[in-house]
Amino acid sequence: QVQLVESGGGLVQAGGSLRLSCAASGRTFSIGDMGWFRQAPGKEREFVAAISWSGGATGYADSVKGRFTISRDNAKNTMYLQMNTLKPEDTAVYYCAAAARVYHLIATTRGSYDYWGEGTQVTVSS
Repeated sequence: QVQLVESGGGLVQAGGSLRLSCAASGRTFSIGDMGWFRQAPGKEREFVAAISWSGGATGYADSVKGRFTISRDNAKNTMYLQMNTLKPEDTAVYYCAAAARVYHLIATTRGSYDYWGEGTQVTVSS
């Protein structure tokens, strides 16, 4: 099994920045692609960003493209999400996800991921 723990969430003013981290433990050798999803109150959980096992390929939702950057450090078993120019509509619980495989294309659907963290709250005030 793989355990994922997110950190770095908090309250920030619009235009500000936050950096989320996702630390993996357990059978980390089984982790392939990873991603971030978010869920706002009353809404479905949605794709935010994903990164291939090597870090050589990344993908983003249109709503965050150009503002968010996903990265990973496999030596530290940690994935990151740098969020800049935050907007109130970015307010949500952010979830880390890991797949037990490597995909040919960036995986953007929830069903593509096998392991999930508990989430970290991000609140952006206007």
